[in-house]
Amino acid sequence: MILDKIKKAILINGIEKEIIIVNDCSTDNTEKSIQDYMQDNDKLNIQYFKHKTNMGKGASLHTGISKATGEYLIIQDADLEYDPNEYNILLTPVVDGHADVVFGSRFMGGNAHRILFFWHSIGNKFLTFISNMLTNLNLTDMETCYKLFPTRMIQGIKLKEKRFGFEPEVTAKISRVPKIRIY
Repeated sequence: MILDKIKKAILINGIEKEIIIVNDCSTDNTEKSIQDYMQDNDKLNIQYFKHKTNMGKGASLHTGISKATGEYLIIQDADLEYDPNEYNILLTPVVDGHADVVFGSRFMGGNAHRILFFWHSIGNKFLTFISNMLTNLNLTDMETCYKLFPTRMIQGIKLKEKRFGFEPEVTAKISRVPKIRIY
C-alpha cells in the first residue's frame, strides 16, 4: 500500500511529513481503507479530504495544495508508479540550496522504475517537447507526477485545470516565476 511506503520513507535533515489524501469521490472501498489506516496509524500526520463528486486529478491536486501547511510539497499519485523512497532525490537539490522546484523524470537516472508503454512514452516526449518549446525549459518528463514545490509558491499560483491538463499548466506557470531555479 502506498501509505505504508510513505510512512517508511525517512527524509533527509529530519524533515517531517504531512500526508494529505484527497479522495476524488471513489465508489469502491477507498474511504474505509483510508479511515482504517488513519485509525491504525494515529501518530502519522494525515489530513483526509473527500470530494462529493468526481472532479478530476487536477481538482484533487488543487485541494491537496490548498490544504498543505509544510514548507515543501511533493505530489505523489497513489498508483505506486513512483517510490516514496525517492523523495530525498527531489529534496536534495533544494536542501543543498541549488533549486527552488524539482521535477522528477521517468527517463533519467539509474534507479529501477516501471517501464512505460511505447506509445505513452512517445506521447509524453512529444508533449514534453511542446512544453519545453513554450516555456524555454529543458525537461525530460513534463508529465511526471513527481514534482517538488515550495508550498507558499505553488499556493500563490492561480491554477485552473481540473483534469490531466494540470501538468502542462503548472509547468508553464512555474516557468514564469522570476529567477526560479528548476531542477
